Amino acid sequence: MVGIAGDAVRPARYDDTSPTRAIRGATPPDGPRMTDSLPPHAALVTTATPRQPLGMPVKRFLAEVWQRRPLLVRGAFAGLQAPLTPEDLAGLSCEELALARLVVHEPRGDRWALHQGPFAEEVFGTLPASHWTLLVQDVDKWDADVAALRARFDFLPGWRVDDVMVSYAVEGGSVGAHVDQYDVFLLQGMGRRRWAINDDPAAPKAFRDDVELRLLRAFTPTHEWVLEPGDMLYLPPGVPHHGVAEDPCLTFSIGMRAPSVGEMTADFAGFLAERLPEERRYTDPGIAPATSPGEIDDDAFARVRAALSEALAADDATLREWFGGFATRYRAAHDAVPPPRRLDAATFAQRLAAGATVIRNPWSRVAWARSGRGATLFVAGLALPASRAFAVRACTDEAFDAIAVGALAESDRARLLELVNLGHFAMTKPPRRRSAP
Repeated sequence: MVGIAGDAVRPARYDDTSPTRAIRGATPPDGPRMTDSLPPHAALVTTATPRQPLGMPVKRFLAEVWQRRPLLVRGAFAGLQAPLTPEDLAGLSCEELALARLVVHEPRGDRWALHQGPFAEEVFGTLPASHWTLLVQDVDKWDADVAALRARFDFLPGWRVDDVMVSYAVEGGSVGAHVDQYDVFLLQGMGRRRWAINDDPAAPKAFRDDVELRLLRAFTPTHEWVLEPGDMLYLPPGVPHHGVAEDPCLTFSIGMRAPSVGEMTADFAGFLAERLPEERRYTDPGIAPATSPGEIDDDAFARVRAALSEALAADDATLREWFGGFATRYRAAHDAVPPPRRLDAATFAQRLAAGATVIRNPWSRVAWARSGRGATLFVAGLALPASRAFAVRACTDEAFDAIAVGALAESDRARLLELVNLGHFAMTKPPRRRSAP
């Protein structure tokens, strides 16, 4: 996932870091040693093991690396076989609903061109032999094997994981030096890509004004590595980086959602405003006589501040309801489409008994929060009461078969049926029965 088209850089974003501590130990020759004297932002290199895919315990990664410093993990996905081919990605980029882009670079003159998909198949026959990249976002919503990569990141809150973007680049292919405002894990799936980064917090981040892409005007790397299949580079927000294909390669980018404080403020204000009665207005009983026509005096500003402070104050329940809905709507690519006909409880039960299953729509984001002894299940902006067991199950990619649905409380079965009728879950067709010979 790379910010190459329209990702505005904003100064304040959601931050879930924890206090830093020094990292001790050693790293492979292609990275700096982890010592107490290492700057808190400096890049690290580790080698994965079967028990520690990040090359360190997860707790150490979250405490000392997450949102703090880049980390290159050699062999993070040992023996990885890319779950899709370049041809698969090209075919997906031709789908009507695919979010696809082509970036073409002409080294002579340093000219860049951005093309938005979906693409016609004929486009790929017109591309040059080198220096172009195809990018498709949300590939995990289209391909179950790509979606399975997300399971390796279940140590992070599920609502924070955004998508798996896949890029295919021919030799020299790149999207230019840029900065993302979210965490990203760059997993090499096929071929080799050279990554250069600058881990200096003071590195310049001004953008060029002569290209459509948000490319850095100046980029001087502090580290360079060539990633082989299975290697993975983690980058926190704000780290300038530049990836260039050494040969035809696939890269899987597992990106995080990081709404800006501005986006959250605007959405929260709108959420509260919808709940304020029309008659609640600015008031000024007992004001002093005006002394200068047109002046907004200090007392008026004080009353405005008090009115807004009161209106924007929210208790814990209100904040939870808003943020759960916001988090499951934020950066949603598509809306759920309800089935042509609503299912009633009897038909729902009949289809389950015949062997149908219920699966979650991959485009519908889900999350949950504790609510008393139960839970609130958030689905694409909706806030629905549910049991904790059902809320947890609904946030997995598992299917609900007849036995699983039968084990649910009656209220949870009704909730699942409601979600099916809204299009956030779907019923598979029962298997066909073979006729007797």
